[in-house]
Amino acid sequence: MIEPEWYQLKVDLTTSEGNVVKTSIDLRAGFVNKGDQSKIRSVMRRAEAGEPITVAFLGGSITQGSLSSTPDLCYASRVYAWWKESFPNSEITCINGGIGATDSQFGCARVAEDVLRYEPDMVQVEFAVNDDCNEHFLETCEGVVRQVLSALYPDGRTPALMLMYNVRYDNGASAELMHSKIARHYDLPAVSMRSTIYPLLLSGELENRDITPDDLHPNDAGHELVASVITYSLDEIRAADLPEPAKKSLPAPLTEDRYESYHRYRNNNSADILRVCEGFTADGEPQSGITDIFRNGWTAAEKGAYMEFELEAKVIGLQYRRTIQLPAPVATVTVDGNTEKTFILDANFDETWGDKLCLMTVLESEEKSRHTLRVELTETHSDDELPFYLVSVLAG
Repeated sequence: MIEPEWYQLKVDLTTSEGNVVKTSIDLRAGFVNKGDQSKIRSVMRRAEAGEPITVAFLGGSITQGSLSSTPDLCYASRVYAWWKESFPNSEITCINGGIGATDSQFGCARVAEDVLRYEPDMVQVEFAVNDDCNEHFLETCEGVVRQVLSALYPDGRTPALMLMYNVRYDNGASAELMHSKIARHYDLPAVSMRSTIYPLLLSGELENRDITPDDLHPNDAGHELVASVITYSLDEIRAADLPEPAKKSLPAPLTEDRYESYHRYRNNNSADILRVCEGFTADGEPQSGITDIFRNGWTAAEKGAYMEFELEAKVIGLQYRRTIQLPAPVATVTVDGNTEKTFILDANFDETWGDKLCLMTVLESEEKSRHTLRVELTETHSDDELPFYLVSVLAG
């Protein structure tokens, strides 16, 4: 059993300004869904026995490590450090699959390539502040979860999975309400920052700027608190006397489950769906890691340039670049020739933090059928700083 004093963690946090803030956090409140912990405990037993293991993180900018002063101080690196310190006889590898400003819809299209191809033993998923709290993201979160839980490696291993819920520190907003439905349906362990860190702000025990400069991304002190919530749950699992996990099939989907088969098409794998390419040029520059996001797509600068795709799908999305280098071009998308219902891909970004990988959903249907997709550059300017960049087509 975990000793009682572990439940109330006393922390001396050093803020970005160098001030030391003393606080305590009720770590018990963070383990919001205990779920079936046996898979995680099994991974720990293997690590205790000296077997090599891989831990992976999939999420947005907080997982990537945004606003931590060094990569080693973000929550994912701190949790990885817990694994290494807890199991010194095991060779432990870390895969950080965090990409800033991305949600679980994109996660469905990239979890296989960015995480599962490394055959991780333990996967942690974090999209609660990137997803909106609605039924759409309930379905896309389920798409990620079902792909992880159905993964089967050549040696017979299957990954363990934990969900985590970050929170906006100014208003408590997150998609936890929706994501927690997935955790309960699949009996998954899940941890929450809304029930642990956020109450310290509401009570005045901490000031927002002690742990976050923008009420979303933690600073070093905030990342330390996030990691403490997660590692407490891992300590609790490690101390539990749990049997080896029973083999069980996935339950029926909670949603329509259209995103479990979501796939990403770029210029290096789209030959089967690309029918026409006039005025667009394939980007052949090599991609240097998953956060080098504007790669392997297509660019165009002349009005009238267009591409046409044909594919079978229930759901289709397009990713394109929105840039802060203004002015920028605008493209129009039509599906199945329906010019009365078009989608505008406006590359002019009205934020200042940087260029964004934007995802536009252009089709959601109950039945899979063949569709045509036309992307046409319909507005350009003589002083455009950058060409229009179509990054990928997502379909499932």
